[in-house]
Order: sequence, then structure tokens, then C-alpha cells
Amino acid sequence: MDTSRGYARECDEADPLSAFADRFDAPGCYMDGNSLGPVSRDAERTLERVREEWRDLAIEGWTDGDPPWFDYAERLGDRLAGLVGASAGECVVANSTTVNIHALVDTFLDGGRIVVNELDFPSDHYALRAQLRRRGLDPDDHLVVVESRDGRTIEEADVVDALGGDVDLLFMPSVLYRSGQLLDVERLTEAAHDHGALAGFDLAHSVGVVDHDLSAAGVDFAVWCHYKYCNAGPGAPGGLYVDERHFDRRPALPGWWGHEKATQFEMNLEFTPAADAGAYQIGTPPVLAVAPLEGALDVVEAAGIGTIREKSVALTDYLIGLVDERLPACSVGTPRDPARRGGHVAVEHPDAERVSAALKERDVVVDYRPPNVIRVCPSPLYTGFEDVHRAVERLRSVLDEGAHETVDLDADVT
Repeated sequence: MDTSRGYARECDEADPLSAFADRFDAPGCYMDGNSLGPVSRDAERTLERVREEWRDLAIEGWTDGDPPWFDYAERLGDRLAGLVGASAGECVVANSTTVNIHALVDTFLDGGRIVVNELDFPSDHYALRAQLRRRGLDPDDHLVVVESRDGRTIEEADVVDALGGDVDLLFMPSVLYRSGQLLDVERLTEAAHDHGALAGFDLAHSVGVVDHDLSAAGVDFAVWCHYKYCNAGPGAPGGLYVDERHFDRRPALPGWWGHEKATQFEMNLEFTPAADAGAYQIGTPPVLAVAPLEGALDVVEAAGIGTIREKSVALTDYLIGLVDERLPACSVGTPRDPARRGGHVAVEHPDAERVSAALKERDVVVDYRPPNVIRVCPSPLYTGFEDVHRAVERLRSVLDEGAHETVDLDADVT
């Protein structure tokens, strides 16, 4: 691979998404969109519109907003369906990722075991263990944890081997948060179904950068956040998917906003769930927090999720090539096969925490994950190939100069 700056410039000139960077305000050389995407003009526009509706319409915004706030979450859910390969009504904006795990697992778990993996994001295990305890089950016995062979990735064959017996549910991430490994959602779903289990997924590290097809894959349910690749703002409400095959299930955690819309304001004390994924909403949607997602989706839809994925693969390919060629003190902990890679690359170094801090002092924003991972994310909507080249060159200068060795981790370097 040509890793020169000239090649990067040529790629940027040919990039169909290059103009999208002008719609964002990203601080420095921003390579942390897998944690929090930056603000866009579009997200600011829809947030400001809803703020003005609140000022001008007050309570009438629920019916007279543009669109009305009353079904805002469902409208946006139908737009999200296009990103994850779902049908109308199968997605909704609601709650937070962990709350959605609780709501869906509590609904779909019948009392058997749950297959997970040891490299999951911790919050997922907190929720799953709590759901098992709610049923009087010992999580140590009923949470089947697939171990990693290398500390970085999970072998899908090992996941398949863990299924069977009294397993009720497979719950996996689409992308491992540390290494960036992309799991084969379709294969794992099929294996779960073959063993009589349901398949649920946490798509937090893939929605907005990977082109999913949940309905075709037969996925039963999924959850995700919108503040990473969707760039909807810090703490933006989450999203969830429920396959239409399961619309007849009654949500285990019913709430006011999951009631069917037609009779919601009749104030009946008996809960009548919405006839689709909207039933899994619990509380009133935080409209000001939801609003930026509307504009953020304008950007993603204009770019096209297929084009976003194509550029993401090219950017991470280029990044891996640069690490191989220019950073002998580092290694790549992310699968090199694009079909097994999400949107970020795990650059490994023994002193990764200090290296990450030193990079921030040089306006390269990355993040650190123990024990030795610098997560570098060239998010396609606002990152170019020359940006990736610049980030790696600054990383090389940090290591060549030993700048990380004097970093005070207790100091504020952000």
C-alpha cells in the first residue's frame, strides 16, 4: 500500500464524502468519533428549531411542532430503520442503551442461560446479571461467557459451541469496543436460532458506520446509541429494534410513552402497548435531547450508509498500513480483514495511556482503553486520508521524542 502523504491527498480529492467535513466542528485532529461524534451544523439546526418551538408553542409543540413532538421518536425510528435494515415500526428512539437492554432482555428472557463474551462492554453484563438475579438465578451459573483466545477477539466458532442446552438468549456486540472486531451478525443469529435461542445485539459501535441488515439476518432485537458515529450529541437517547415477529410480546417494563398512541390520553390504568417497537419506550422522550438526532440523520442519509462504510474501510486500511510501516513500537490489535473490522483501529503500545495523553497535547484526540490500546477512529463523515496521515506522523514524533515518558497522567491534558 502507498502510505505517502501524496497518496492521501489523492484519495481526499477523489472522496465523494470530502465536502461533508465542512458541516462539522471537530476539535483538532479528531480521531475519537467512536466515543463521541462532533457537532454538525445540521444537528445544531434541528436543536435550535425545537428550542424555538418550545419558546413559541410551549405545550402546543406536542401537536403543532414540525414535526409534532408527540410522535417524534417513532418518526426518527422509521428513518433509523434505513440504517439498520429494518422495516417501518421496527425501530424507535428511546431511553438509553443500558435501559433498553433491561427492557428487552426482561421481555425476551424465559429463564434459561445467556451466552455473552468476556470482551463485552461492562454495562451490558451489569444489566444481564441483574436480569438473571431478578429471576432468582445465579449469574455465575446462567451467564455463559465465551472466552477470547488472544485477549483481543472472539472466535465465532467458540460462540456457536457455547449454544445449546438450556440457552435462551445470545447477546453479543456487533463490534467489540476495545479491538474493533466486527462479528458476523447473520451467522451468529442463525446459530442461535438453530439451537432454539433468540439473538440480540448491542450495535453501539456500528450504527452509522456499518451497513446492517437486521431483518434479513433474522435478528430478534437490538440496541444502540446515537452519540458515536451518528453524531447526535453527548448522552443522546438510544435506539432499539424489535423484529415484527415479536410485536405480540408484551413489554416487561411498560411505561407511559409505550402506550398505543390512539388511546394514550384516555388515561386508562391498564397498559395497552403500542403494536410495534414503540411499545418499548418507557418515559416521555427528552425532546431537546432527541432533536439533534434529526439533523444528524440528515447528514448520514445524504452521505449514504453504503458510501460511509466503503470510506471507513478504506480509511482504516490506510491507517493500518501506516502503523505497520511507520510505528515499529506499535502493533495493530484489530482484524485486518475488512469484513471483520468496524470503524476504529486498536493501536497497541505498552504505555498506551501516556501515549494517548501526549497525543492530546499535540491536538490529536484519541482515547485509551486498558491495558494497552490507543483507539484511533477515522470517522468517515469528517475525517480525510490526510488527517489519518497527520495523526500517525504526530504519534511517531511522540514516540521518537519520548514525549509520552514525561506525561503527568494526573494533569488535565484535555
